[in-house]
Amino acid sequence: MTLVTRMSRLLRADVNAVLDRIEEPAALLRQAVRDMEEALARDEQRARRLESEQQGQTRRLTDLERTLRETDEQLDLCFRSDREDLARTLIRRRLETEQSQRLTTDRLEGLSRTLTELRNRIVENRARLAEVRRRAELVTEEPGEDADDVWTTASVSVRDADVEVAFLREKGRRAGS
Repeated sequence: MTLVTRMSRLLRADVNAVLDRIEEPAALLRQAVRDMEEALARDEQRARRLESEQQGQTRRLTDLERTLRETDEQLDLCFRSDREDLARTLIRRRLETEQSQRLTTDRLEGLSRTLTELRNRIVENRARLAEVRRRAELVTEEPGEDADDVWTTASVSVRDADVEVAFLREKGRRAGS
């Protein structure tokens, strides 16, 4: 039974290989370009989302720092007024704010690393996409005037007498040098 399974897999693989060779290379390149463009667009969109999140986290960090300053001022007032019950509540708030600040800082560092990696990947993918587009243009390029010039030039004939005259000139120039 395993032999039959292996044979059927080999046959399917051969059929797929033949179909791949039959398909037009230009169409495959166009599809590859579309796929790469879509992947690049997804990466760029993700980068924009991450940048937006990074800005939000930066604003949050600024707010937390402001809250810490305000809490410290309120604590000073509580201790000057001998209000230890309020001071305990403010100390709890300060500890929670400091913990949030550490978490936000860690999140910002992670976002920064992720964004750097994503931006590098976007640059690499743009270069790859440009290369694939260049190749696709070469494959799909239709013969133009340049190709006609090659065929026209190839049909020009040179007479034997012209070759002899050019040969004698070259020989004389080289002998005189």
